[in-house]
Amino acid sequence: MVSDNNASDSGSGSGSGSETKLRPHGHLFRQSTFALLAFFVPLFAVLYWLSIPIGSWPAVLVAQIVVTLLFLIALVAFLRTAIWVSHSQIVERGYFGRVARTPVSEIDRIVVLELYRSDALDTTPQLFILRKDGSLLLRMRGQFWSRAAMDTVARELGAPVVPLPEPMTLRDLSIERPELLYWFERRIRDRRRPRR
Repeated sequence: MVSDNNASDSGSGSGSGSETKLRPHGHLFRQSTFALLAFFVPLFAVLYWLSIPIGSWPAVLVAQIVVTLLFLIALVAFLRTAIWVSHSQIVERGYFGRVARTPVSEIDRIVVLELYRSDALDTTPQLFILRKDGSLLLRMRGQFWSRAAMDTVARELGAPVVPLPEPMTLRDLSIERPELLYWFERRIRDRRRPRR
């Protein structure tokens, strides 16, 4: 019951029976790490080369320590991000550490769709868990979560799954189902609307 790139823990996160622990794609953090190293290693090398002869290298060292600490904080936050799902509840610990627990009884339905990437023909899967009042409880985006992880969530929760048959653009989704999107994504509709 575990997706291809995720780990499974029993009882983690809430202690309510057998649970499956899902983690976001690991390659996201690896790619970010390589990009940061490619930027900061040459930058600090040049800064040390320029500052050591004039004696201002301690300021560069302080800046390097700050950047390293920020990176370590981001690493811990990423490693702690997870979703635990069982037949009785779903628990999400977000990137910033917020933990949200929701019993299955509060879940109305799960909407699944394919969303076009911006300015591309490729699509990514999206899973939306909705409360009984129609509000969004949890969103799993294909950029961060595997399709297998989404399938695991849908299977474990047992809520009705409503697949939208046609892929959608973000703009179409913001017009037809704005309640599924974050506030900043809803504004895309307003920004792209032609002026009269």
